[in-house]
Amino acid sequence: MGRVTARRRATHLSSTQITQRPETLAVEEPLEIRLNGTPLTVTMRTPGSDVELAQGFLLTEGIIAARAEVSNVRYCRGATEDGANTYNVLDVTLAPGVPLPDVDLRRNFYTTSSCGICGKASLDAVAAVSRHAPGDDPTVVSAATLVELPAKLRAAQKVFASTGGLHGAALFTPDGELLVTREDIGRHNAVDKVIGWALEDNRIPLTGTVLLVSGRASFELTQKAVMAGIPIMAAVSAPSSLAVDLASQSGLTLVAFLRGESMNIYSRPDRIKHD
Repeated sequence: MGRVTARRRATHLSSTQITQRPETLAVEEPLEIRLNGTPLTVTMRTPGSDVELAQGFLLTEGIIAARAEVSNVRYCRGATEDGANTYNVLDVTLAPGVPLPDVDLRRNFYTTSSCGICGKASLDAVAAVSRHAPGDDPTVVSAATLVELPAKLRAAQKVFASTGGLHGAALFTPDGELLVTREDIGRHNAVDKVIGWALEDNRIPLTGTVLLVSGRASFELTQKAVMAGIPIMAAVSAPSSLAVDLASQSGLTLVAFLRGESMNIYSRPDRIKHD
């Protein structure tokens, strides 16, 4: 439990020699999330912060909206022949009165580490309605603060530094103070862990915050920000067209290509202050 790296031998080729050496890799294991004892989804993730991951997932799927709607979260006995606890099965018990999700919100297949939308029963199931829409959030952040955030995120990515194989997500204040960083083999899992942390700390909705992701801005990551009430989301790489459409419709400020001293602002530029 809790292992995030593993050692594997590799053959290293260079222009001058061939050597055998151990390499440090990011661990990838399945996590089955159950809801009131019923399997809901399986995601390939890096072990660690599993409770945050599960609760962040439930919030961004529209199943819960606050920590009070969760009664209990516990690891279950695994699927091994002897029934041992593998710490790869997590059961979330909803609080009394909280309705179970509709069947078509459940995922038909496992969630891969590269695409959290894969396996959705239908595209309509993705279009969850946020109870914490960020459109009216008055938060403003300076461009000078934004350009400093990628370096802060990279400095906090301890496992990435040793493996080069994990995505990162971080939450900042408008002044650039780092609130939390999470890493995972799946970019969507890293964001769910950040949101799950906020849920545990009773910070939902995440008004007055900036979410930074280490890769591209996909539709799904944008939707997660909207579901958590985050007013500003930034990415170091490119956005998708659907992510920009969703950000525009929901009032989220979406910044992408945040590199060096430059950035592109695709929606709600009024929240970005610049000289």
